[in-house]
Amino acid sequence: MATLGLIEYQDASPDVRAVYDDIMATRQTDWINNFWKSIAHDPATLRRTWESVKQVMAPGALDPLTKEMVYLAISASNQCGYCIASHTAAARKAGMTNQQFAELMAVVGMANETNRLVSGYQVEIDERFRTP
Repeated sequence: MATLGLIEYQDASPDVRAVYDDIMATRQTDWINNFWKSIAHDPATLRRTWESVKQVMAPGALDPLTKEMVYLAISASNQCGYCIASHTAAARKAGMTNQQFAELMAVVGMANETNRLVSGYQVEIDERFRTP
């Protein structure tokens, strides 16, 4: 259960409803997920977070599937079960296959393992890797 509970559309203030409406219009959906309903207790945080997500996840140099898979990879590394579920669903909607998911998780696991080894061994960065 969310710490402060969830703010449903019918119980939302006009400011929160405006953000909910924008989320539904932008995502072409008829529902608001629990993440948004949980942070709606602070309308400023809700609006700021939505505007940032909307901007970052909008079409750009990276295609929608790549963006969702990057988000999924970071969510797996951060062990956020909610975000893993949410961005797995979004990545699947954008075309991610089971094989791509499995390969992505293998890369995430390997990166976490080698990152920890580098940190533990305190490996110095090679000069050839430094940007001029």
